[in-house]
Amino acid sequence: MTRDRPAVNAAGQTLPAAGCAEVRIIAACPETARQISEVLRLRFAATEPRSYGAGDGGTRLHLTVDTVHTPEVLGPFRPRLVTDHPHRDET
Repeated sequence: MTRDRPAVNAAGQTLPAAGCAEVRIIAACPETARQISEVLRLRFAATEPRSYGAGDGGTRLHLTVDTVHTPEVLGPFRPRLVTDHPHRDET
């Protein structure tokens, strides 16, 4: 009986399964990190985010995103324009 081993890169880091990505979100505000993880989970099947402190009151979320499978509930994609804060090169 053979057992599949996880893929490991040259730096010795374990790689996620094919079609998956490990995502790290770092934000000064926990609510901002939560909103970003929620958007990812609307478009991709993903694990529940794991929360860690990032120092100075910041938050770091880790989640695994599966790009092969879609989430159970997938609503229509509605891009949202954010106009109240222009990009640095637009000022």
